[in-house]
Amino acid sequence: MSPPSHVSMTQFPVADGCLQIGGIALTRLAERVGQTPFYAYDRRLLDARAAELRAVLPPEVDLHYAMKANPMPALVCHMASLVDGIDVASSAELKVALDAGMNPQNISFAGPGKQRDELRQSVAAGVLLNVESFREVRELGTISHQLGVPARVAVRVNPNFELKSSGMKMGGGPKQFGVDAEAVPELLAEIRRLDLAFEGFHIYSGSQNLKSEAICEAQQKSVQLALELAALAHAPTKVLNIGGGFGIPYFPGDQRLDLTPVGANLRELVRRVALELPTATLVIELGRYLVGEAGIYVCRIIDRKVSRGEIFLVVDGGLHHHLAASGNFGQVIRKNYPVTIGNKMGVASQEVASVVGPLCTPLDILADKMLLSEAEPGDLVVVYQSGAYGSTASPQQFLSHGTAKEVLV
Repeated sequence: MSPPSHVSMTQFPVADGCLQIGGIALTRLAERVGQTPFYAYDRRLLDARAAELRAVLPPEVDLHYAMKANPMPALVCHMASLVDGIDVASSAELKVALDAGMNPQNISFAGPGKQRDELRQSVAAGVLLNVESFREVRELGTISHQLGVPARVAVRVNPNFELKSSGMKMGGGPKQFGVDAEAVPELLAEIRRLDLAFEGFHIYSGSQNLKSEAICEAQQKSVQLALELAALAHAPTKVLNIGGGFGIPYFPGDQRLDLTPVGANLRELVRRVALELPTATLVIELGRYLVGEAGIYVCRIIDRKVSRGEIFLVVDGGLHHHLAASGNFGQVIRKNYPVTIGNKMGVASQEVASVVGPLCTPLDILADKMLLSEAEPGDLVVVYQSGAYGSTASPQQFLSHGTAKEVLV
């Protein structure tokens, strides 16, 4: 029985043996960028993913972009034209969202450690704050009084359930995120006492999930919990953000998420919310699912070495640019991202080789013993599935090597 392989990476076309990004041959794009390594994001694929979601989601569901997945300003500007709202996780991201032209009414701010200055900026901007502690609510009471503007708040709830089969569990059990569901009634009373503008709930239970049945179950439980809590609120619930968790295939054996049952489940939940909570809009908040498959990381081979019979392709990039692909961003057992030689697509001569970076650490591996086109110095290595949690999620100052550029094409 052969080992599992990666799902086919067919989102980028190939012409004359060379990967095409945004209609441009990879080799020419590298010249246009002016250096390797770099990240490249394809507008066409961003548009296609948004359209795919719109075709499945009920029209009553708002689609929000979680900017933490990729905060590149040009990409965020493009995403702002495709989604109904943007979620930010810092004041720097808030500036990018506002600069992108997103209506402050449709910007939300989440994060367990919002600082006073960030809270103040958010109130002044008029964005929705997903409050995650009693400390935040009390500080917002003071800030709202000082600015003469009631803070817009939604309660981020730490539910009493988890998103099964998720890559990262963001809710259920003891968590630093949100307010435990059993403490929410007390928090709602505090929000009322301080005269803040209550608008709804944010329930995000997990991320990177490829099982539609697990996502559907979490959505059902999130809506049920929100309905119970909404009955305790002093003001109508306007927003019910049930997160996302939609995953993309990274590793051998991963299969693509089937959106069909998710869409059917959301249609049923929309009907339920319309009956039981008619003032509320249902929101889905996605990051990597919107942008992850539209991006690649590109580096150049600078040396080819053979050590005791094994081939090592030494490249000018590595874990300092793409921590996730190196296996050092949440993986327990290292597994390969899909990798290819971008300027030698479909060639007959192949070999098993490892792609390693220039850093003085054995952790600097982008591909471990993968079957690749036979490659030489000067060839371009491409890491697929790199549109999310790439550049800004990596220690680019590690060992003081250069940084990677980013381009939207």
